[in-house]
Amino acid sequence: MDTFLLLLPDFALILLGVWLRRQAAFSNGFWMGLEKLVYFVLFPALLFNALAKVEIDLATTLPLFLAGLTVMVSGFVLGLLPRKWMGLDDMSFASRVQCAYRFNTYIGMAIAGKAFGTAGLATMGVLAGTMVPFANVMAVSLLARHGQGRVWRELVRNPLILATLAGLLFNATGLTLPTPAASFLGRLADASIALGLLAVGAALRWGRIGGHWGGTVWIAVVKLMALPAIAWFVTVWYGLEGLERSVVVLFGSLPSASSAYILATRMGGDGPGVAWLISATTLAAMPTMALWLALLGAG
Repeated sequence: MDTFLLLLPDFALILLGVWLRRQAAFSNGFWMGLEKLVYFVLFPALLFNALAKVEIDLATTLPLFLAGLTVMVSGFVLGLLPRKWMGLDDMSFASRVQCAYRFNTYIGMAIAGKAFGTAGLATMGVLAGTMVPFANVMAVSLLARHGQGRVWRELVRNPLILATLAGLLFNATGLTLPTPAASFLGRLADASIALGLLAVGAALRWGRIGGHWGGTVWIAVVKLMALPAIAWFVTVWYGLEGLERSVVVLFGSLPSASSAYILATRMGGDGPGVAWLISATTLAAMPTMALWLALLGAG
């Protein structure tokens, strides 16, 4: 129960975003602008601020990276299994496979900070920031054989990747942020969580499922249950324990990212099917994440 109550405020913000999108008099342009503000300004400030100040143990950074990559590649491989019986064309199937391994960074950062404090926030920032380019490369490589050039240009301009690298580099210099700069970034970081979760809720969509329902359910189960279980064991294999192990398991339990829908629609894929999976995994994530956090003793 304590773990459920820990997650409740953040998921309440997501549900508020759902309600505001459907009932309040905010235009589509407002929500598009909010998503851009969070993605390009507020969330990068959160990542940089967290990484610039935390004490990073280099001995655990490589195992943390390898564990996260193992979890994500496992999701990619498991997501491919229902190809023959899912009843979808290649592009639609490739669109949905993303939902088996792509992760919602906003929710991850919010829960990591709530459950594990500043150190958890920074650790999730390192993990999520280093996994973003790999998630994008895997998704696009399956969706389009000739899209690599554009993808690499997008990766080097990705604000989350740039903020992660900038925060790590600043941390490595041993410098300290001046008080006004730290306060400024702190204000932006504080706004990022609440607005980011509202944007997640506003982005949820229900549409046609299409194909065999069993394949769609399989992808959701892989994302919410199989990946955190894999994370539970691979962290032991890589020698992670304590905070780092908890963050990797939390990372594995995150719902699918809304960016999967954006990529699918931009590349002519199955937008409605991906939107359904994102919505389903986001709403189902509250009890499943509560379960994994309780097992970790975070509640």
